[in-house]
Parts: sequence; C-alpha cells; structure tokens
Amino acid sequence: MTVEQLYEKLCDSSFQNTEEGDLFYNFYIYLYDAEKEYEIRKQIQRFKENLIRPANYVDVLMLDLYETFCEFMDGLSFGKKHPSYLKYLFDKDAANQDAVMRSLTTKANSKEFYEYIHQRILAHISAETDYKRPYVFLYGIGQMYPLLRTNVFLTNYEAYNEVNKYKIIVFYPGKQVDNTFSLFGCLEDAHAYRATLLIND
Repeated sequence: MTVEQLYEKLCDSSFQNTEEGDLFYNFYIYLYDAEKEYEIRKQIQRFKENLIRPANYVDVLMLDLYETFCEFMDGLSFGKKHPSYLKYLFDKDAANQDAVMRSLTTKANSKEFYEYIHQRILAHISAETDYKRPYVFLYGIGQMYPLLRTNVFLTNYEAYNEVNKYKIIVFYPGKQVDNTFSLFGCLEDAHAYRATLLIND
C-alpha cells in the first residue's frame, strides 16, 4: 500500500467507523523503508492536517512513542532531590550505562507507562467537540529499540485497549520476513499476528 492509498483508506468513511472491521483487535500496521523515516514523519503530519479539514472532519491523535516515553519519565520523580527521573538517569548515564538501560527498559515495559498512554488516548477521544476521532497514529517505534519491542507493546496494551472506540495505526520502519517483522530490515521482531498489516506495494 502506497502513502496515497493509505490516505485514501483513512478518508474512507467505512474505515473511519470504529465499529467496523476487526472488532476484537484494532491495530493496523503500516510498513515502510526505514530510510524514509523523515519523509514518513512529514507525511504523518500532512495526514493530520488534511484529515481535520471539513471534507473529513477527523481529529487524529499523534503519539510519538519515544517522545511520549520521555514525557512519562520526566514526570516521574526519584526521591525528594530528583523531580525528574529522566534527568536523573541522564546525569547517571556516564557513570553506569548498564544500570540506566535496565531502569529505562523496566519503565518502558511497566504498567504505569501503558496506563499513561491509555489516559492520553482517552483524553483525546473524550474531548467535547464536533470532530470525529477514530484514529491514533503511533510512530517513533524505532527510537524505542531496544527498550520496548513492537510486538511486546501491542500484546501488553491489549489490557487497556478499547477496540470499538478508536483504531491505532502503527507506523513501523521495517519489513515483513515470513511470519515476523524485521525492524530497520535487520533486527528480528516477533510478528503481531492479530494486527491488520497494511503492506507497501
């Protein structure tokens, strides 16, 4: 599926209907060449700008997973002397990089982080305006490696997901190799077999 075809699908009123499609699993994965990361990020922004126009009247929530994680960590404190857990870890990084990576990985896979994302989504879809809000664009997947793998995120978020209220479009910088994903085309990632794959032609 090309970028143009993806946009046409996002504009399709039947696809915008969150009660149509797979009613048990609302993740859609769009694969793209990792070398096109900058281009795809600009395109994601264009999607949002175009979809909110009167022709569609769709307000998209854009979630950069990496930036969202940094915001989450920055909002955590570490004792009374460290109001930002993120800054504390960055200051500590030079002294003990392994310990910092373990701490970041633990937090990236924590229930608290998933709840943080869930609350961001709920706040968006429950806003009292006339816009339709069927989509969450999830990107920044590559920047989260190796702290959080895509298949782990999709599996763990099922506990919070509300499938008939929104659709999550995951922008994945990699390829499909047999029954698995390959992040950046070289790092094997388990296949989220229940997600609907929007494949580039």
